[in-house]
Amino acid sequence: MLMDWRGGREAGLVRQITGIGYQDFEEIRDGGIFYIDKTDFIREWWEYADKVTLIARPRRFGKTLNMSMLEKFFSVRFAGRRDLFEGLEIWKQEKYRKLQGTYPVISLSFANVKERTYKGAFWRISQIISELYSNNRFLLDGDLLSKEEKNYARSVSADMPEAAAAAAIHQLSKFLHDYYGKKVLIFLDEYDTPMQEAYVNEYWDELASFIRNMFNAAFKANPYLERAVMTGITRIGKESIFSDLNNLEVVTATSEKYGDSFGFTEGEVFAALEAYGFADRKKEVKKWYDGFTFGGKKDIYNPWSIINYLDKGKLGAYWANASSNSLVGKLIQEGSKEIKIEMERLLSGKTLVAEIDEQLAYSQLSTKQNAIWSLLLASGYLKVVGYEGYGEDADEHFMPAEPKYELALTNLEVKIMFRVMIRDWFARSEDAYNDFVKALLLGDLDAMNLYMNKVALSMFSYFDTGKNPGDGDPERFYHGFVLGLMAELSGRYVLTSNRESGFGRYDVMLEPRRAEDDGIIMEFKVFQSKREKGLEDTAEAALKQIEEKKYESLLIEKGIPRERIRKYGFAFRGKEILIGGGR
Repeated sequence: MLMDWRGGREAGLVRQITGIGYQDFEEIRDGGIFYIDKTDFIREWWEYADKVTLIARPRRFGKTLNMSMLEKFFSVRFAGRRDLFEGLEIWKQEKYRKLQGTYPVISLSFANVKERTYKGAFWRISQIISELYSNNRFLLDGDLLSKEEKNYARSVSADMPEAAAAAAIHQLSKFLHDYYGKKVLIFLDEYDTPMQEAYVNEYWDELASFIRNMFNAAFKANPYLERAVMTGITRIGKESIFSDLNNLEVVTATSEKYGDSFGFTEGEVFAALEAYGFADRKKEVKKWYDGFTFGGKKDIYNPWSIINYLDKGKLGAYWANASSNSLVGKLIQEGSKEIKIEMERLLSGKTLVAEIDEQLAYSQLSTKQNAIWSLLLASGYLKVVGYEGYGEDADEHFMPAEPKYELALTNLEVKIMFRVMIRDWFARSEDAYNDFVKALLLGDLDAMNLYMNKVALSMFSYFDTGKNPGDGDPERFYHGFVLGLMAELSGRYVLTSNRESGFGRYDVMLEPRRAEDDGIIMEFKVFQSKREKGLEDTAEAALKQIEEKKYESLLIEKGIPRERIRKYGFAFRGKEILIGGGR
């Protein structure tokens, strides 16, 4: 759709053909595709003059497009394409007009390095480097390179040895420097994609060793490097692949630099909505897609969802569905009961307080709870809503080792994404799970017992680490089950767990949103062989606790009649479950 952009120039929007999936700056400018002007990032980065910059932002926040923009601006290959930048913010200053197209540039991306083995990942990275050499084959002409250097350049391939691959970017820097008489700029997009795959597929140590050597050669021990930019989702712990890089400037979600260079500001989004005839939908768009904060810049929107909304004119979980959520889902699904409890709080609209270490150590993801929240924050699924211990009265001598942040789910789109993810956990027992939910709503105790045991038999080990299949943790299953209820019944009930009511803390309470529905209280207990003869005794003990602690008092206070409150005791023994109770 081509639009006359009147009144929108202050927001930096130009050329109004909405197109989905464009990441190449040249394509966007030549094709007249929807674009919000982020070219001032070029000036900002250049004036900071950092040797090597690592910028961490969530997926689909314009990292690849901005890297393409940097390449097209600086590369000698685009010296004749001043038209790509005419009329944009960067073109307002004479010194930057003179800078365009004046540097040799090495630009590469690891976005598609998603292999299951180290051998496959190394081959794919080597292939990417080999393509760089093919694109610069003109270096082999003439006598600029020595015979040995030409032989080395010709030997660069997908099958080259590790040592050659680790040195290849360094060597290409030298060749380009010698040819142009000028140091090179290196732009590496999505550096951490192969690292995530290495963690998931358990070849981390091998890949980390190779990447460390390659980065040291390319970004530190490289006298032919002028400056470099790397982008990714996370900042991987310094002790792993960045241990040798003491010249690295890291920009994370909490850093002040480049706060509005990635993602759309609220002013840019609202101007676009007005231009596309959606001025009356600002409130709903804000509810769905606002919430990202980078440094001091608040109300940042993810570009992918906004562009899709402008194109289709309807709300949807565009960004969440397009992002890779497999690692996040795995960590929460297999996580401890504490992680699932915190997810329950987040899904119910509450916040959590956690220490955040932005130097993510993948090795700690399965053992350190805060590492998961750090990953979720870096990935854009959580937002910072406050800080703990950093007020005016904070004592600098008693500051925590890592900052404590108050975190919440970023927006409605993210909440919907998590609900869908949790529902998918039960796909392997979908029929039994759905039948259990139906039986629960009907109050059919016999059917509840039948289907709950089928669910447990299928899903029990699924909520554990997976390392000891058959030796599941009842509490992991229970809290995973509770999350499933939250996802399934959120439209009909307000579900809370582990809250104070009466004289104690109940396990699960379902407060009906509709007057005709019953309130439901659930208590879960594990069979104790020393005190109980069978599961009947365990279920009875759970029901007794509900009565003695007067858990129903909270529902009664909210106007639900006592006779409309159902109470259930869940007894666990291995994968066997018995449910007792009812009215």
